[in-house]
Amino acid sequence: MEIGSDGAIRGEVRAAGHQRVSHGLYRLETTDLGPWDNFIRDLSALLLVLPSDAVFTHVTGGRLLGWRLPSLPAQVPHFAAVRGQRRPRRPGLICSRLTHQSSPRLVHGLPVDEPAEILLRAARDLGDIDLAIMLDSAVRHGHVDDAAIQRVLASKRPGTRRLRRVWEGRDAQAESAGETLLRKFHDTMDIATASQVDIYDGGRWICRADLVVLGTRNLHEYDGAIHREPSVHRRDLRRERAIASTEYVRRGYTLDDLLNHAATLMHELDRLLGRPHQAERLRRWRALIDDSFYSAVGRDRVMNRWYRSTNPVGWARTA
Repeated sequence: MEIGSDGAIRGEVRAAGHQRVSHGLYRLETTDLGPWDNFIRDLSALLLVLPSDAVFTHVTGGRLLGWRLPSLPAQVPHFAAVRGQRRPRRPGLICSRLTHQSSPRLVHGLPVDEPAEILLRAARDLGDIDLAIMLDSAVRHGHVDDAAIQRVLASKRPGTRRLRRVWEGRDAQAESAGETLLRKFHDTMDIATASQVDIYDGGRWICRADLVVLGTRNLHEYDGAIHREPSVHRRDLRRERAIASTEYVRRGYTLDDLLNHAATLMHELDRLLGRPHQAERLRRWRALIDDSFYSAVGRDRVMNRWYRSTNPVGWARTA
């Protein structure tokens, strides 16, 4: 039995006061702590079964770095990258191989891969929209720049084609996953926009808009659940009254609009711009959603792949 510095135990017998992290791996029970603190303790315990050169990557690394993530399911594996042939395989842990030189960093006391490498590994599994949410956040945090991304793209490893495509459409101004989704919808509809634009009326600052449709006075914004909180809702009403006193027109959109009423939105925007409908735009958007965590098809595709990657053991058949 091996015991870590934080009380985690690697062995076949569960000790009193410990909770299971993975097969043969336990840590001290912390039922009084929140999801974030328990997440950090799970990763710390996993270091007992990982090689000393292992780094956390993919969505695990992105979460440690504070990036926004797509709509992930509740149960998502932890991701690490290691050098050499030894890659632990157990339920809840997926290890990939480090093949290029990188400069890992310590975040919350845990080893984390380079941001550009994290994005590349995520690009192998995630859809364009999912990856765009992570990438926009990484750029906004100042964690990646064009030089770092180009070094990764030059390697031509799996995932570089998707990463290049999403990188070319990045927006460092996006402040939420919803804003990235809304911008991607406009991009797919061939509508040019500018993000996070300060709106003035006669020199008086009115607000900062999520998106402005170029060539118009239309402000398009994402209204997430936080906008229904009483204090935020009161502030939003004052803001909307200020906008109403100008020549600008504000339109709010929700996640349900983007996912389940895309055809209606497309028709509204086409009428707004005075142009004919093109069904191909709607097909492109639906294809993006179906390839993402925002659809059952996309979730099943990725989760099945991750499940197979953990190489679960059917213990019932060994009795």
